[in-house]
Amino acid sequence: MAKGISRRFWGKLVHVLVLTTFTILLAFPFYWMLITSFKQNLDLYTMENNPFLFNTKPTLDHVKFLFTETRFVRWLGNTAFVGVVVVAITLVLAVPAAYSLARLSGRWGERLGIGIFLTYLVPPTLLFIPLSRVVAYLGLQDSLWALILVYPTFTVPFSIWLLMGFFKSIPKELEDAAMVDGLTRFGAFVKLVIPISVSGILTVVIFTFTLVTQEFVYALTFISSESNQMIGTGIPIFLVRGDVYYWGALMAACLIASLPIAFMYNLFLDRFIAGFTVGAVK
Repeated sequence: MAKGISRRFWGKLVHVLVLTTFTILLAFPFYWMLITSFKQNLDLYTMENNPFLFNTKPTLDHVKFLFTETRFVRWLGNTAFVGVVVVAITLVLAVPAAYSLARLSGRWGERLGIGIFLTYLVPPTLLFIPLSRVVAYLGLQDSLWALILVYPTFTVPFSIWLLMGFFKSIPKELEDAAMVDGLTRFGAFVKLVIPISVSGILTVVIFTFTLVTQEFVYALTFISSESNQMIGTGIPIFLVRGDVYYWGALMAACLIASLPIAFMYNLFLDRFIAGFTVGAVK
């Protein structure tokens, strides 16, 4: 018995150590951004100072510089607007496409799904030139609508591939039973399949929004004016001026921009791992 207690103790200790290590590693970038955002320039550039602590009194100068000397609030608004519209377009296109491919009989559904996903793997450095011709032809240069037009080209393939796995895990017998009870195929899809796949759809929403906020090549190519910049391009372009890096403002901008996404990930973490399909079958 003592041996069993000792084994459980060491197992729990290892679990706590692993969890603590991962927590520290994941939280350290946020700590670094936070402490750098409020450090004075003298504290930042003095090599003898401890970089992990406040060696002088904290200051709000970097945050004030970010909000007064740049269009940071406008960049956040642009990113949120483009992200919401692209997420909506992605869901409208990806959800029915993924369901159709998941239910397509034979191997053609899987092959088409792999083919669609391969388009996501094409690097933007190869596509931005032909896409720039399309954007110019439509007269969307230096417009957020250019990004709204282009971003679904990589969010939709990724979302289709991701959602196919969720839809394949839903037994067809559930839909057959729903249609026996009087629902049409579309009615079973809307009233049964989509509620069961909420975890997958939320995953697509957050991943799509994250892809939009992290994208750099298209935003740099199609947007030139300061007022229309996205957060991913506005921060490095206007806070890095020649060989001058506004480290405090850079870290403050990164911290403010990353916190909402980190909050969304943590808020819906249980949705990602919950077994909705298992619960529905039971």
